[in-house]
Amino acid sequence: MTRLPKEFLFTLLEKNPIADEFRKFHIQLNTCEKGFACSCPFHSETGTSCMIYPETHIFYCSGCGTGGDILTFLMLMQNLSYPEAVQILAQRNSLTVPEQSPEEARLIQQRRERCYEINRETANFYYLNLLRSPDKRGLAYFRERQLSAQTIQKYGLGYAPDDWQQLKSYLNQKGYSDEELVLANVCRRSDKGNVYDNFRNRVIFPIVDVWRHVIGFGGRVLDDSKPKYLNTSDTPVFDKGRNLFSLHFAGQNTPEFLILAEGYMDVIALHQAGFENAVATLGTAITPAQARLIARYTDQVIISYDNDDAGQNATQKAIQHFQDVGLSANVLHIDEAAKDPDEYIKKFGAERFRLLLKHAESVLDFQMNRCRNGLNLTAETGKISYLRRCMPVLTRIGNQKTQEVYIHRTAEELGIRAEVLQKQITQYDHNQKNKKIRSDFQLIENQTRVRDQSTSQASQAESESEKIILCWLMHFPEQFRNLSDQLQPEDFITDFHKKIYNLLCRILPECTGFIPSLLGSALSVPEMCRVTEIFIYYRDKLNEQAVFQCIQNLHTKKFQPSDKANMSDDDLLQIIANKKKTTRFHY
Repeated sequence: MTRLPKEFLFTLLEKNPIADEFRKFHIQLNTCEKGFACSCPFHSETGTSCMIYPETHIFYCSGCGTGGDILTFLMLMQNLSYPEAVQILAQRNSLTVPEQSPEEARLIQQRRERCYEINRETANFYYLNLLRSPDKRGLAYFRERQLSAQTIQKYGLGYAPDDWQQLKSYLNQKGYSDEELVLANVCRRSDKGNVYDNFRNRVIFPIVDVWRHVIGFGGRVLDDSKPKYLNTSDTPVFDKGRNLFSLHFAGQNTPEFLILAEGYMDVIALHQAGFENAVATLGTAITPAQARLIARYTDQVIISYDNDDAGQNATQKAIQHFQDVGLSANVLHIDEAAKDPDEYIKKFGAERFRLLLKHAESVLDFQMNRCRNGLNLTAETGKISYLRRCMPVLTRIGNQKTQEVYIHRTAEELGIRAEVLQKQITQYDHNQKNKKIRSDFQLIENQTRVRDQSTSQASQAESESEKIILCWLMHFPEQFRNLSDQLQPEDFITDFHKKIYNLLCRILPECTGFIPSLLGSALSVPEMCRVTEIFIYYRDKLNEQAVFQCIQNLHTKKFQPSDKANMSDDDLLQIIANKKKTTRFHY
């Protein structure tokens, strides 16, 4: 995408405040001196390391290094390309993207629309194949799972034939090219270039978004072959980490709570039994984006995962994501008589399952029970292990009264005084905070080291000099002409910094004000993160003398001390010229 005109970009940013976009994803913002602070949506944390700067329309997380403008944010949150993010914001405010020809805009939109059409045709193909095909294995599977005809129709369940090209041929006849079928991931392309059906000999679960578009598919085998479940890969309309199965049904009527089940069949069985507020992830553990999605519809969730170790571990991870977005979570305890909600309802009925929901245990009880698993609390070794396991749980309880209750309860179990346990918790909390500070510092240090190694010749000192120069130009674009007389792109040692300087050389001569968004169309998301870091972190080091020294550092770096013996007269004259050249720049 070519560079957006400054006037259009500023209008786009002004009409779409970045803080408002964060709030749309249910990210809680705290007002601070420079703007807003929040927990970063791109890595797990309990603090507020992500800062939003409304004046410059950017955000930056000091914990993971993610940053950029609202377009970067949308690209990361919704798996969009830069042109797609621009188009969404423009359409939201009835703006026309100036540099984008009608043909370009049509092609971007057409790609998504064709994926929707292909998915709709594919879902219809699988559904009719389930009902009309002589091969009744798919229908037999759903009947064995006691699904009614109404439920099969409601979810549009289907069956993919045991054939390599039956769907492909059907869609080709409908006018869709092989390239489009591969893009939508209903087909794949082999290493030899042959295109074949993605799903074969599997029962099919269409995945529908909240706007009722078919965006992907899940397929389950009917035998013991692997993988047991196969899901659509990421496409222009589908990202398995940002959607939920059956949310278009569950979120219809502002539910009091949502039930998070482990798989498609659990959700369908729950809906058939009258629990229409059930959803499931799409073949992966729940992600922060899915937790935020749930938070748009309710403030309470009941986790109903399998009783096995994998299910319990997944429950623990889900709890953390829900706590990060402020959701109240409870855990459904299904006894050993059934392994999942589907089996429980078949054995004991819907009303008994409703009682289970009513008495779902709190997250704290679930976590404390996990701490007890496998331990003999009558033995000293068991008590010591229990104490070690439950220490992180007790420390993280935010409500003081709740923490006191659990401390007294745990102290009684261990046969110690509550005051002793409280002292241990305080010490543990102190140690963990110190450990996190050291860890965060090391992470940032490591990330900085990695970023600065894009050129093997680049030393840390020169890299720092380049960052200060770039930051100076971004904050004081009116000084570009004076500084550009002193500095050429080839003076930069680090490839990435040279790239940014070249971009600034093209942008700043016609620019009276600068924001990082002006570089966005020419940069990848990771590159935009690095530019944002430079823009934020080096501004406090900006002064005339510092920039002058940085330019000198880059000029003298061309001639290493070890090379002096071999310097020609021309080389020595060049050093003198450079020093004269950088004695002062004028304002």
